[in-house]
Amino acid sequence: MKIKNILSLAAVVVALASCGDKMDYKEYSVYDEDYVKKTFGRAAGLVTSAYNDLDTDFGNYSGAMLASATDEAVYSHAGNAIEKFYNGGWSASDNNDGSTWTKCWRGISYANLYLDKFKDEEFEEYLTDVDYKQELAQYKNLQYEARFLRAYYYFTLVRMFGGVPLITTVMDANEANVQPRKSSDEIFDYIISECDDIKDLIVKDYSNLGNMQLKNKNETGRVNNLAVLALKARAALYYASPLFNPSNDKERWHQAALANKEVIDECKSRGMKLTADYASLFQKDNWTNTEECIFVRRVVSSTNSFEKYNFPIGLENAGGGNCPTQNLFEAYEDGDIRKEATIAKNGDQWPNATLETFIGGANGQPIAYATPTGYYLKKYVNKSLTIGASGATTERHHWVTFRLAEFYLNYAEAMLNYTDDAYTTATGLSMTAAQAINVVRTRAKIGNIADGLSKEQFAEKLENERFVELAFEGHRFFDLRRWKKAGDIKYRTIKSVRITKTGEDTFDEQVITDSNSRKYWDDKMYFFPIAQSEILKSGGALKQNPGW
Repeated sequence: MKIKNILSLAAVVVALASCGDKMDYKEYSVYDEDYVKKTFGRAAGLVTSAYNDLDTDFGNYSGAMLASATDEAVYSHAGNAIEKFYNGGWSASDNNDGSTWTKCWRGISYANLYLDKFKDEEFEEYLTDVDYKQELAQYKNLQYEARFLRAYYYFTLVRMFGGVPLITTVMDANEANVQPRKSSDEIFDYIISECDDIKDLIVKDYSNLGNMQLKNKNETGRVNNLAVLALKARAALYYASPLFNPSNDKERWHQAALANKEVIDECKSRGMKLTADYASLFQKDNWTNTEECIFVRRVVSSTNSFEKYNFPIGLENAGGGNCPTQNLFEAYEDGDIRKEATIAKNGDQWPNATLETFIGGANGQPIAYATPTGYYLKKYVNKSLTIGASGATTERHHWVTFRLAEFYLNYAEAMLNYTDDAYTTATGLSMTAAQAINVVRTRAKIGNIADGLSKEQFAEKLENERFVELAFEGHRFFDLRRWKKAGDIKYRTIKSVRITKTGEDTFDEQVITDSNSRKYWDDKMYFFPIAQSEILKSGGALKQNPGW
């Protein structure tokens, strides 16, 4: 049976890892089913291929991050595709999804192929090999990795498109194309059920496999049970949120609180906590952080593209890039260490000289592509890299998929909406919403949240905490949608700072408010349109999202 139509002959060039782990990568050429079943490595290569399309956001829109479609940032290059999200330029014929639809279905197809055809081999011809038992044990675990990956891709699809076809077996193209959409309820139920099914079956810790550890081989950079719990917890929060829970079913919030508490408790049992050095979470060696990281998507290739996109104008080959807004700058409380780690402002030493974002400064307007907001991005940017034509340097960039701080914030949100009070516990949920948010605030060195806040006041504080803690990590775009707040003018009003130099070391700063730049909104935009080409391919079986 030839399977070239499903599997690419391209090299596997992306490796994934939990923090502190490493995964080997190889080239796999796939010929037919019997060929793949010959060795452990060939079969494992299918699952490795399924990892390749896990999401990152190092400038998916020709340098622009999804943050620049929100009140987090403005991309300094006008006319970028990111603007379609707020100027009404996207449509079913140009759905602006960054190829997510294609990538997710490719990952799902790899997972389905492995699970249908390759998960039950025994490789008996290698029975006498010294590492046979160890190889077989790791091979048997691949089925749970594949199920996680499939569930993760379905989560990525449902948060963008709502309900989608649910395909869990190998189908030929003609059969797959005509599958109807399932409801978002059915997709979330599938994701959460899959995580429940595999959480106690998948390897817990690849660095501690005992006598099942392979000699001279440390291929451990794969999802473990903590990543499974994290996916379930994030999915449960989305499922409970207003976009997917219009009747405000309290039990969904209850289940979300329980799922996120399970992540927190499991992390604690492993000695994990929020790392003191917030900035280190987004630097080149972030994958080695074993305190807070749950899963980091490691990228093998070294590059300086992200720095070229985001280094300040005035440096050779720099693009200005994703410039934090005054909205974000003002969201940080006094003394918050996260501001310094995220935003480069006028007068900072960034990346290797004093930053001049004032009008007429070396890095400011009116230079083409200079920051339109008065700020430049630090988070995820490697300031040690050289991007000039001479002596350019590169480095690997690794994307944090899951980290512990998110789950304290998720838990706080779920508990608040379950109990309607930030200071109340419940059976099996001994931590209050306030206690959870205070863990995050303590690391940021801004102290505990005030006592006695109403549900509405606390919700506003919690929303702000997610804004600053998770900035430029791909959450804001979807948070505003799942809360059904993306249409609020508050979040579509962009503020910037205009700085004028008035003396040797004195400046006048004027906050500018632009309520028109992102004024366009239509509620159909809570979900992406499905590409019209996919609708046509299905012969009408695939129904378009309302309004598109």
